[in-house]
Amino acid sequence: MRSGSSFLKGVAAGTPIALGYLSVSFAFGIQAVGCGLSFVQASLISLTNLTSAGQVAGVGVIASGGSLVEMAAVQFTINLRYALMGLSLSQNLDKRFTLPHRLLAAYGITDEIFAVCSTSSEPIRPSYMYGIISIATLGWVSGTFIGGFAGQALPESVTAALGIVIYGMFIAIIVPPSAKHKSILFVVVLAALLSIACRALLPGLSSGFAVIICAVVSSVAAALIFPKKEEEAAS
Repeated sequence: MRSGSSFLKGVAAGTPIALGYLSVSFAFGIQAVGCGLSFVQASLISLTNLTSAGQVAGVGVIASGGSLVEMAAVQFTINLRYALMGLSLSQNLDKRFTLPHRLLAAYGITDEIFAVCSTSSEPIRPSYMYGIISIATLGWVSGTFIGGFAGQALPESVTAALGIVIYGMFIAIIVPPSAKHKSILFVVVLAALLSIACRALLPGLSSGFAVIICAVVSSVAAALIFPKKEEEAAS
């Protein structure tokens, strides 16, 4: 298969992702503008990050006047999973995937792109993955731009209502696995309770460090209470 046709195949595979990103990033654009950023700044954040949860948390840190150290810690905690996804995908890469290609492709490893690439029946070529990343990034940045522009033009009452969409996405992500796995439900509930506790007992704690505390404590607690057996981990 030629690189051109492989790239177009990647674009086709990534088009549904791009359409999904368009609506979600629209909500992010509105939220970012509501926190004091311009629609151009919001679009640049989407272009250079490509991570929904990380961007939402990052805008929160910016809005609260957090430090660079806090921002780095928040992004590391939230986005560490992408490194694990990259390690998993590295087992199914074509021999053309040299180090420069790996470094470039690492930019576009998201949950959805990982899911599509991990189901590939043949080794993943650089051009195929670039096709998926290109169209997905276009959808994500375009949605942010449109949402941010609308956030500056529409009445505040309308933008406030539309801004809830991104939280609806997060709820839709956690509900199905929580219904199937007690460990995930435990993490979700504990993280929510810890967030409420931080808000009530530590009002001076920034949103960034609150995210870190809730994520790390709930994850460690779940690992201790619901340890995975060796045979399960191997499978």
